[in-house]
Amino acid sequence: MLITDVKPYPVWGGNRNFFFVKVETDAGLYGIGEGGLTWRENACAEAVHHLKSLLVGQPASRIEHLWQVMFRGGFFPADKVISSAIGAIDIALWDLRGKALGVPVYELLGGRVRDRVVCYPHVTGDTPEELAERSRALVDAGWKFIRFGVPTEGSLFEPSRAVRRSVEQFAAIRAAVGDDIEICIDAHTRLDPPDAIRLCRELEQYRPYFVEDPLRSENMHSFHALARQTGVPLAAGEQFATKWDFRELIEEDLIQYCRIDLCICGGITEARKVAGWCETHYVALAPHNPLGPVSTAACLHLDLATSNFGVQELPRVPGSILPDVFPVQVPFADGHLLPPDRPGLGIEFNEEAAQDCRVRLGHAPRLHRADGSFTNW
Repeated sequence: MLITDVKPYPVWGGNRNFFFVKVETDAGLYGIGEGGLTWRENACAEAVHHLKSLLVGQPASRIEHLWQVMFRGGFFPADKVISSAIGAIDIALWDLRGKALGVPVYELLGGRVRDRVVCYPHVTGDTPEELAERSRALVDAGWKFIRFGVPTEGSLFEPSRAVRRSVEQFAAIRAAVGDDIEICIDAHTRLDPPDAIRLCRELEQYRPYFVEDPLRSENMHSFHALARQTGVPLAAGEQFATKWDFRELIEEDLIQYCRIDLCICGGITEARKVAGWCETHYVALAPHNPLGPVSTAACLHLDLATSNFGVQELPRVPGSILPDVFPVQVPFADGHLLPPDRPGLGIEFNEEAAQDCRVRLGHAPRLHRADGSFTNW
């Protein structure tokens, strides 16, 4: 089964863009993948066009070999744009492999180690009371986890004020949902070490499942100081493009949860390697997934076959987004993704519908401090 074409599809999904890749073969089968570098979809599409010449005519079954050729074949190691393109192609190749053999992808990864995958939604609200009410509703609907973010004030972000409001909001959510529901908070790389330390220390009494991305991701050495001064579990990694980016956090035991993004960090092939590395340090996977139906499916298959799994991010329940483009999506019930029994990823792609959803150019939201200086979103 030889690869005959590789097609990128930047797609508008109603409130944001998504990026998909279709890999076609001479056997009439196709695989579908997704890239995760949001607001850089056109750059990733050009990267796919460039990588296509390395793939057409090659056996679709040589997944590891093709990954190495794509990642290392330009002499310069892949950056986030290239690794996102590789991730989309790699996921499509795993989808193809499962379809060719007539089995779900999790069977190719060693088979299921669990029967369902627990997930967390995104909870938003302007006040502690609003967050508490929405969290109670989600728990009543079957969710076992709650996740919210360190708050902003429109486009303004003042760290000290945000830390105080985060603690108030966390306390309200904990009081609303009780002790048996896990709560995660995402700082979204907005804090510098002093404020991150303060946030983590003040949250200890409320038992967070993890504090995510408390620091910026350029210099992972900064996690040493934070880890020494707090007892809360830490999660990081959603901005990383390679296994090497994770090296210090894993080997120095600086995180307890690995936030790998399969659609940025080289697909299922690279994620499996990071997962095995994490297992040797008792680090659990909590895959990053603010994306579309393909990312959700790829994460599900990895989670089903990975023993050191913690929780899966799921802000968009299958079937609630792009139903015309993906008329068949993976199953979900009561806060859990369920094993699909269809071959490959278990989803279907409507190419014509994707072509009708043209990408809309734009940029990430921008935050600033009170003095006008730029800060991370």
